[in-house]
Amino acid sequence: MKLNDKVVIITGASSGIGKSLTYECAKRGANVVLAARQYVTLCQITEKLQQEYKVKALAIQCDVTIEEDCRQLIKQTLTTFGKIDVLINNAGMSMRSLFKDADLKVLKTLMDVNFWGTVYCTKYALPEIVKTKGSIVGVSSIAGYKGLPGRSGYSASKFAMNGFLDSLRVENLKTGVHVLTACPGFTASNIRNTALNSEGKQQGESTLEEQKMMSSDEVAKIIADGVENRSRTLIMTGQGKLTVALSKFIPAFLDKMVYNVFTKERDPLLR
Repeated sequence: MKLNDKVVIITGASSGIGKSLTYECAKRGANVVLAARQYVTLCQITEKLQQEYKVKALAIQCDVTIEEDCRQLIKQTLTTFGKIDVLINNAGMSMRSLFKDADLKVLKTLMDVNFWGTVYCTKYALPEIVKTKGSIVGVSSIAGYKGLPGRSGYSASKFAMNGFLDSLRVENLKTGVHVLTACPGFTASNIRNTALNSEGKQQGESTLEEQKMMSSDEVAKIIADGVENRSRTLIMTGQGKLTVALSKFIPAFLDKMVYNVFTKERDPLLR
């Protein structure tokens, strides 16, 4: 399925992978619907997309933790375009705190954004995507295959997202709906800058080596290719593929490897 003339909804579209996805899809000729809380930023992006790629772009203010916002996102898309071909559930949030130190509201916030945001948008978009035999995409993480220390709420939300998408895929084997689980490794974006600390406040600075990571533009291209090729799962890095493999065959060894990796963060939570 080529993206030319398709209608693509992207949540979390104001920055990072979501913003890169808006440009990648527009570059391929798709009409894009940008959803996020930062409405002014979305409007600036839509203006650039329309000028540069001559596609239609629509900005919709949406907090994916609010079910009614998600319902309105789908309703406004249909009012403007009359159909939905692709929903990319990209809105996401991370954390950095050991579970023993974390306020439980941090874990609840991550579940509300990462898991429930995906569920709400998919619930209202699915009937329309059945009509177009389109795609539902979840931008998950390797953390949805292997629990990461200091990211218990993030990993839990991504495990939940992966299970939800797996169920959805099986339920729609005969409907023509394509379900894609996209799992980047660590990506150079602002998700770690906005990650919540133990008190639920943004940590403000990444503790990892961002310059060594895959760029959000690279991730967006892989996801767009995955939609067009109707891929099932995308594990985007060699490190990610190794992690998934080791988690199946030698999980105890992987535990030690992951522990050692996270002791090398700046200001490590594990020592």
